Amino acid sequence: MREIFYLIKRNCLIYIRDRSAVFFSMLSMLIVLGLMVIFLGKMNSEDLVAVLAKFGDRDTSSDEYNASYLIQLWTMAGILVVNSVTVTLTVLGAMVQDETGHRLAAFYVSPVKRIKLSLGYILSAWIVGTFMCLLTLAAGEIYFLIQGHSLLAASALLKLTGMIALNTFTFSALGYLMALFIHSDSAWSGMLTIIGTLVGFAGGIYLPLGTLGERLQTILKCLPVLHGASMMRRICTDAAVAETFSGLPDLAGGLFQKKMGITLFWNDTEITLSMQAAVLLTYAFVAIIAAAILNRNRKLKDR
Repeated sequence: MREIFYLIKRNCLIYIRDRSAVFFSMLSMLIVLGLMVIFLGKMNSEDLVAVLAKFGDRDTSSDEYNASYLIQLWTMAGILVVNSVTVTLTVLGAMVQDETGHRLAAFYVSPVKRIKLSLGYILSAWIVGTFMCLLTLAAGEIYFLIQGHSLLAASALLKLTGMIALNTFTFSALGYLMALFIHSDSAWSGMLTIIGTLVGFAGGIYLPLGTLGERLQTILKCLPVLHGASMMRRICTDAAVAETFSGLPDLAGGLFQKKMGITLFWNDTEITLSMQAAVLLTYAFVAIIAAAILNRNRKLKDR
C-alpha cells in the first residue's frame, strides 16, 4: 500500500505543478459554460417558458425565474460530467509522459508490481478529478446564491458527491485503458481535444437528448457519459422541476425530463439511478480487467 500511496502523491503533484495542464483540463468546461450562458441556456429557458405559457394563465415573471434556474442547474450537472472526463484524462497524461521520458520502463523493471503502478495512475486521476468537480460544484452553488437562488439541499449535495466520485472513478479507469494504446504526448493531446469536444454531445449537453434521432439516442444510452449526466441532472434539478411545473399535470414535468435527458428510458422502461450506477461500475471494472490483461505482457519499445 505504501507504494500505491507514493505513486498517487507523485502523480497528483505532477498535475498540480503544471499550471497549463490545470487550465486546459478546465477548458472544455469553460467552452460548455460559454455556449450555455450565451446561446443554448437562454434558448432552452425561453423554449420552456413558451411551453409553460400554453397551460393557461400563469405568472410569466415567475416562470422565467424558475425556468432560468432550472436550466442553469441542468447545465451545471453537464459541466460536472465534462470535468469528470477531461480532468481525469489530463491527470493520466502523466503516464504517457512517463513512457516518452523512459520513466515507465524503469518502473516496469522495479520491484513494484504492475497492478500497483496501474492503481497509482487510476487513483490519482480519481482523486484529482473528484476534487476539481467538487470545486466546480461549490463555485456553481456560490453563483446561484449570488443570483438569489436557494442552495441545493444537504441530502442532494451528499448524493452528488457520491455520483461525482463514481463518475470520476469510471472515467479514470477508462482513461487509463486508453492511455495504454497512446505512446506520444502529441497523440494524447489530440485525443484529449477530440474527447473534450465529443463528451458534450455524448452527454446530451450541447443538444438536449430529445432533439436527437431515436437511433442516435439508443447509441448514446450505451455510453457511460450520458448515464453519468442523467444521474447528476436528476439530483440537481429535482426540486427545481417540481417548482417550475407546479400546478401542472405530472405528465408535463415528466416529458420535460425525458426530452432534456434527465430521465432515460430503454424502450418504455425507465432506467433507474441504481441501474445507471451499475452501468458505470461495469464499465469501470471491465476497463480495469482489460488493462490488467494488457499490462501483464506489455513491453515498451526503446526510443
